[in-house]
Amino acid sequence: MRVHLINPSDTAFGTAVITPRWLYVLAAATPASFGDPVLCDETLQHWDPAGVQTGDVVGIGIHTGNALRGYAVGRMARERGAWVIFGGVHSSLYPEEAFEYGGAHAVVRGDGDLAWGQALKDFQIGAPKRIYEGGRVAAGQFKPARWDLLPPNSYMWASVQTVRGCPKHCSFCSVWRTDGQKPRQRASDVVIEEIVQLRRIGFRFIALADDNFYPVSLTDIHLAERQKNDHRVAELKAIRSERFELMSRLAQLPKDTVFFTQITMEAAEDPDFLAAMRKAKILGALVGVEAVTPEGLKAVYKDFNCSGENLVRQLQEFREHDIHILGSFIFGLPSDRQDTFNATLDVAHRAGLTFAQFVMLTPFPGTVDFERWEKAQAESVEKVRGIPITRYWLVPAEVRPKMFMPHPTMSSEEMRGRTQRVWDDFYSMTSVWKRSRCAPTIRARLAFIFVSKLYRQMYAATGIATDSARRNRATRWARWLAKPCRRLFIGKPISELQFCEARSSTTERPEG
Repeated sequence: MRVHLINPSDTAFGTAVITPRWLYVLAAATPASFGDPVLCDETLQHWDPAGVQTGDVVGIGIHTGNALRGYAVGRMARERGAWVIFGGVHSSLYPEEAFEYGGAHAVVRGDGDLAWGQALKDFQIGAPKRIYEGGRVAAGQFKPARWDLLPPNSYMWASVQTVRGCPKHCSFCSVWRTDGQKPRQRASDVVIEEIVQLRRIGFRFIALADDNFYPVSLTDIHLAERQKNDHRVAELKAIRSERFELMSRLAQLPKDTVFFTQITMEAAEDPDFLAAMRKAKILGALVGVEAVTPEGLKAVYKDFNCSGENLVRQLQEFREHDIHILGSFIFGLPSDRQDTFNATLDVAHRAGLTFAQFVMLTPFPGTVDFERWEKAQAESVEKVRGIPITRYWLVPAEVRPKMFMPHPTMSSEEMRGRTQRVWDDFYSMTSVWKRSRCAPTIRARLAFIFVSKLYRQMYAATGIATDSARRNRATRWARWLAKPCRRLFIGKPISELQFCEARSSTTERPEG
């Protein structure tokens, strides 16, 4: 019995931006008695079913975006006589789909760190369960990734997770429901150990792949203090202190190491935290701006963000601490009007965002937005090729609509066209060259242009275009750009790099 783990994707670029962390975590969760699993990331190259034999186990992790491809892989694996297990966020939400469409023998719901190994043992003796409830494992039980199994010359960035869960409750996001609102934070020792391992093999750029790297805001602490909830205050300050402990350890790593993470806008109001991020070499962060108007922010339950000029100043605060921002914006909110697109683009330019992404509102399963949309569709559900639009991920990509939630003033095609034009403007050569001034040398500026164009091809042209020829052309361009871009990120392996000494628990840190 051989174990296979597959990350499905319709599009293979030959080189990927960030390592799919779950693949290497489940490799670590595979009991040693099964040997090293065979890993396949289809963003690199498509899976060859000929490598699977009767009696093998094939594990497939899916999210909503790659569920259809994952189901196709599952059916092929089952036809080869393999045992098929599905996991991932989408399988946790819709386990029955994996059986109906993916040929599954079993589904792991929730975290796979512990449940995956138990499932393999059950399959080995021919007595698998139908559903394995992985739940939310404690931070101390998170499995470190098996980075020794990485294929060479394949990824630009590595990924390390420091915390799971997010205390917010944004309407478009499922994380707070699937991973919980209570942050589960790993000890700094195990995080640093993984990073050192990656640095030894040449990874200089590392994504801290957290749901929210800033799990406790100053507002959270002040609210608990006003409520005189001493236990809660102590709990929040402990989490905050551990963040500073981790950042102090990251600061000890080689100077050319660069980290990128995901964080909420509230961090801009916390100068001590931003200063610690800068010292820790966390030089970039994805910030969910989402909307530039109070009405838009209220619509997505994110009115803790600022809007208008206050938003611009808040985003500029990151830059003043030398932290580059990838701002994420959503188009298609009920409050959006034709002028929202230009207003958003104006904010992105004036705030000095290094990168930006402009996505069309999509109702993802597990979110408040999806529940509202599904309920609204209950009486008269539109169908595409016989599939209810409320199960849009089962519709083949070439006929799948780009927008699903009707807008009160704009058609889906108008929304798509206006969104595309915002991408085109922000990533025009003139705009990219202007933003490249953040790079210290001409060589670095040229690298910035390469990366900007790659990002635009991967995440805009392949995702928003409705014409298949344009999507295919964008994919070819992305594949061509990816390999030279990778060389810009990879550093010289530091095989002699040693594990950093732990900070003393008596070190003073900001109390918030």
